[in-house]
Order: sequence, then C-alpha cells, then structure tokens
Amino acid sequence: MKGLILAGGLGKRLRPLTHTGPKQLIPIANKPVLHYVIEDLVNAGIKEIGIVVGYTDERIQQIKDSAGNGSKWGADITYIRQSGPLGLAHAVKTAQTYLGIDDFVVYLGDNMLKSGIKEFVNEFENSDAAASILVTEVKNPGSFGVAELDANGRIIGVEEKPAMPKSNRAIVGVYLFKTTIFQAIDAIEPSRRGELEITNAIQKLIELKKKIISHEVSGWWDDTGNVDDVLHANHMVLNDLRHEIKGTIMPEAKIIGIVNIGENSIVENGAVIRGPVIIGNNCKICNETYIGPYTSVGDNTIIKNSEIESSIIMGDSEIDTGSQRIMDSLIGRHVKIKTNANMPKAKRLVLGENSEVML
Repeated sequence: MKGLILAGGLGKRLRPLTHTGPKQLIPIANKPVLHYVIEDLVNAGIKEIGIVVGYTDERIQQIKDSAGNGSKWGADITYIRQSGPLGLAHAVKTAQTYLGIDDFVVYLGDNMLKSGIKEFVNEFENSDAAASILVTEVKNPGSFGVAELDANGRIIGVEEKPAMPKSNRAIVGVYLFKTTIFQAIDAIEPSRRGELEITNAIQKLIELKKKIISHEVSGWWDDTGNVDDVLHANHMVLNDLRHEIKGTIMPEAKIIGIVNIGENSIVENGAVIRGPVIIGNNCKICNETYIGPYTSVGDNTIIKNSEIESSIIMGDSEIDTGSQRIMDSLIGRHVKIKTNANMPKAKRLVLGENSEVML
C-alpha cells in the first residue's frame, strides 16, 4: 500500500500566513502539520509516500526542504506536481502513474488525528471494499462532506456541504482506495466550483455498485484550515506534552506544570512559564514575562515584558508588549512586536512573515 498526501492547497482561510508558505508547514507544538501526517503513514506501515504539491515553485521547494526524501522517517517520498487547484479528485488522478496498481491512502496534508490510521488501514486490507472513508460525528455537518450510512456502517451516499444533510457523519480528510477510484474519477464532471470533487468520485463508486465502508474516528480530529482549528490542534497536542528541559532555567524563574524547553534557550529570573508550553531552541524568555498554558514558541525567539497565552509563535521573532497580553494568536516568522503603553491590554493577532506591529 502507498500513501498519497495532498499538499497543494492555497490555504486561503489562513491568510496572511499562507501568502508566503504552505499551510501544511504551519507548526503545531513546534512541528509542521505535514510531519505529523508523514509519521502517521509510517506508523501504519506505509513507507512509499507521494506528496502532491501545488504549482508555484517557491511553495513546492518549501515542502521539499521540510520533508526531504523521507529518509528521516525511514520512508521514500516522491513529489508529484498538480497543474492547478482543480480539486481533490484531480489531485488523486494526477498521481495515478505513481500509484500504479497499488491500494493507497489519501491523506489531506492539513489534517491531524490523535488515534492515527493504523487500525483504519488494517481494517481496509482485511475487507473486500473498493474504498473506505474515515468519518466522525459533528454538530454542523452542512459545513463538511457528509456520508450517509446503513445499519452496517456501509456508505450508501455522500454529499459535499449539503444544505439538508442526511446524517451527522462528516467525512474526515483520510480515504483508502483501490484503483477502481480512477474509473470513477474519469466518469465525473467538474463541480460548480470548477473542481473534480472527491465526494463525487466516491458517489460514482456507489453508483457503480462498489462496496464502500466507513471507519469511525476515535479520539480528536482537526482540519487545520483556519486559525481557530490550528490553535485547537496545538491545544490538543500540548495536552500530551512530555516535560523536558534542555535549556537553562535561572534560579528565580518559575516553571509550573509540563514544560518542554529546547537547547540553548534561557528562561531568566522573574519569568513565569505555566504549562503545557513548548519553547524551541535558542530562545530567550526575559524577566517580567509570562508564558501561559497552551503556547508554542518556535526557535530563535526573544520575548520580554509580555504576557502570552494559548498562542503559536512560529519563530525567529522579537516580542515586547509592555506587559500587555496576547491571547489566541497565530504569529508568523520574523515578526517584531513592540510596545505602546496607550493601547488596550489584550490583543488577538494573526500576523504573516516579516510583519512589524506597534502595540
């Protein structure tokens, strides 16, 4: 079985961060989402992995620089260029030559699953199904692709963001297919969005009388498609953080709870860190600074005179808010935040790379 990661999306809901980089490289607990996906595939025994990338050279190179040839995970990664944002089914079709006659997993590169996919893969390999869909109960099914199931968990219909959902089972961004999916893709037309929808291809399999099964997600799932979802994923991952101090904690600094601090980082006297918090390498947390729960601080960051909580700072930044509080924020790389004492105390920030903000 091969793996196929779809990493060609533009990430419009995460702009301005995604103006300069792929959404799949946004870090969750200081690790790109894409790396979690690769690890999940490898843990399921899948070592041959294709990554479908977009059509801009800069974004493609960023993904290649991040994932490399896969050797760090014991995998073999091949990059497949999609000609344009023409839909998930089009992305799968683009990889047909690479996939050959093998069964395969399609994994959207911005999805994260606590439980992983190993059980999902094993179930499919022991079935006679043409496809298997990962599903989960949601309160707002009309915002997702929706699967209609019979009493045995077999898929009898799928719709993309229906106005009148026939179930509350959302389709999670992981699919398992046999090569019959290509027959289905060839038989569908572009949607009103001008895209070849994977839900339409799955519906075509159903019309072709192919067996489609479902697997219920256990544990949390997150589609890191917008700021709130990214912060939620960061929250969930930090719940399982391991306490480890590689840097230096000064005697009068205060560490409370589970904290992970990287190499060559220093927490100065008078600083307070209340976990779960992860701080990367070569960081400096100065006195009069409070880092609150569910915060990730990337490498090479200096924070002084600030209060930060439930946020992601991607790294290579300098932050001084004059003791004002930043909450629920996603801050890109190479950002400078300076203080202005006349501004209100709390801010919510979504800042792209190379930003400079006066507070």
